[in-house]
Amino acid sequence: MTQPDRSPRIIRAAALAGFLLLASVCQARAQAAQPRIWQPAPGHAQIPIWLGAAPDPAPVPGPETVKQGGVTNVTRPTMTVYAPGGRNTGAAVIVIPGGGFQGLAMDLEGTEICDWLTSRGVTCVLLKYRVPSIPYVWQCDCRPHNQQISTPSLQDVQRTLRLVRARASAWRIDPHKVGVLGFSAGGYLVAEASTYFTSRLYAPVDAADRESSRPDFAIALYPGHLSLAKDSIALNPDIESHITAQTPPTFLLQNEDDHVDQIEDSLSYYMGLKKAGVPVELHSYAQGGHAFGLRERKLPVSGWPRLVETWLRTIGIVPE
Repeated sequence: MTQPDRSPRIIRAAALAGFLLLASVCQARAQAAQPRIWQPAPGHAQIPIWLGAAPDPAPVPGPETVKQGGVTNVTRPTMTVYAPGGRNTGAAVIVIPGGGFQGLAMDLEGTEICDWLTSRGVTCVLLKYRVPSIPYVWQCDCRPHNQQISTPSLQDVQRTLRLVRARASAWRIDPHKVGVLGFSAGGYLVAEASTYFTSRLYAPVDAADRESSRPDFAIALYPGHLSLAKDSIALNPDIESHITAQTPPTFLLQNEDDHVDQIEDSLSYYMGLKKAGVPVELHSYAQGGHAFGLRERKLPVSGWPRLVETWLRTIGIVPE
């Protein structure tokens, strides 16, 4: 009876193949277990907004993690620049995704918005800001908007505005046409950036910090945390106390059936801006809910991008 070939060479080859297979499986499992850092599409690079460590670091529950088009536990804020396709109007918009100060909706309220803006000749700067910016529990009074305004998230917004102006020539941007657009919690940051631009919230880092952090225009879509209570148009005093005639022209939009934030958030801010003589435009619809971005196609609110485009023309940011 012939015995199977068990030569040392064959045994070693089989052992090596088994080892390589096991190593490959282990590596795949390790990679799957590792949290992923949010990355833009190929051809776009994230730019750190701080030269070293960001100021006033706060603890977060874990490493940065990407999940279902969003990201959380951001400790190293970045901006990603999307150049306009075709014509360039010279205008730039810093897009501030929402996420309740817990995470960032980087697709729904980020990259998808940049696709729209760049198609209209506007440079889009997508901000990945620090979240959660302080230890966070949804129902507590420890959220950033319940604290002093010098939150890490707002520091990141101010720094980004200054960096965009400092690099305006290289990026073919008019430094006097740099605005902000935010959703939900990002809409609250829009209000902060629009009212606290004379407050320096961090020590200067470089020459870019000599630039202004005042937005030239502001767009807040379904913003939160602006009214003091549901069914009240009493404005958050942290915002109300800093509204001046220098607050930039503002566009507001919120649905009446928004059950995450409420129409009173936009109404209270609208009244505060109107009282100070700030040019402000408010749009509200009966239906549409919250966190719809550009994806809703069945309701009238889906036409909001055209309203914004018209408004930008009326205030002289983009040409007719």
